[in-house]
Amino acid sequence: MQPGAPAIAVLGAGSWGTALAVQLARNGNRVLLWARDPQQAADIESSGCNARFFPGFKLPAGIRASSALDEGVAFGGPLVLAVPSHAFGELLDQLTPKLRPGQGLAWACKGFEPGSGRLLHQVAAARVPREVPLAVVTGPSFASEVLQDLPTAVTVAGRNVAFTETIARRLHGGSFRAYTSTDITGAELGGAVKNVLAVATGISDGMRLGDNARAALITRGLAEMMRLGAALGAQQETLTGLAGMGDLVLTCTGAASRNRRLGLALGEGQKLDAAVAAIGQVVEGIGAAAEVHRLAGAHGVSMPISEQVNAIIHQGADPVECLRRLLARQPRAEHGD
Repeated sequence: MQPGAPAIAVLGAGSWGTALAVQLARNGNRVLLWARDPQQAADIESSGCNARFFPGFKLPAGIRASSALDEGVAFGGPLVLAVPSHAFGELLDQLTPKLRPGQGLAWACKGFEPGSGRLLHQVAAARVPREVPLAVVTGPSFASEVLQDLPTAVTVAGRNVAFTETIARRLHGGSFRAYTSTDITGAELGGAVKNVLAVATGISDGMRLGDNARAALITRGLAEMMRLGAALGAQQETLTGLAGMGDLVLTCTGAASRNRRLGLALGEGQKLDAAVAAIGQVVEGIGAAAEVHRLAGAHGVSMPISEQVNAIIHQGADPVECLRRLLARQPRAEHGD
């Protein structure tokens, strides 16, 4: 690591936070990886490995670990939040009094604020000073593949162009490409809704309904995402790009997708609690299903696939009955209202 290398703190030492920290360190950044659990932070600092998520993988020398939030803020440079979406607002509340003038916030969380349906940039805008620049890092990106330095492309979206480009430059390098966008609404919406649709495709595959059904669910799911996006002011190009279609395809088909794995278990007849326990990590599609259902109702948007996923997860509906409801829908034009 070169003396005077740029500093950046990643808040959240889960799989994705760790992968982002590794990518930033590979690009010559000094990185502080913050873990909420003091024991986890101490283990990472002493061993140079995040054994909880990636046993045996040696972190680059440019990464330090700490459980002191003050140290993360004082480390220098921007902050990148990589925590589950349900913990995002609470962490912002802890951070806001500590932020330094001009210190920007980026996040790599995909979801909604529980109970309100707000996207995370709306949550941030309500909690942090107006002058704090904000950006989201999103797109089709499994943490394990980033660690292996396999080709990955993401979108960094924000309304402060200079800050957005700064975050993208910090991440961009090697096999990792970072594109920029000003459509933060579309970027966040794509990253959140795709989790619900991945549960749907997992259920279909768990029921062994075939490749035709999976392709139909992905395509019609994208149509649902774009209808909701239009109601919320998202740009169509964003939802047909990396943050929308790209992330949707990955999450609906990739073996590492927690949301797809949940759907597979439900489609095979497992109970929700048992399926979540077996996965052992946060499955964002569970909370997102309720919030997508809430938003669709509030904006009068038809989202039949997402509606049935919500019924299965939150109302205990039978997947076979939900499939029957989808198939019983009247024929209609593929495009248009």
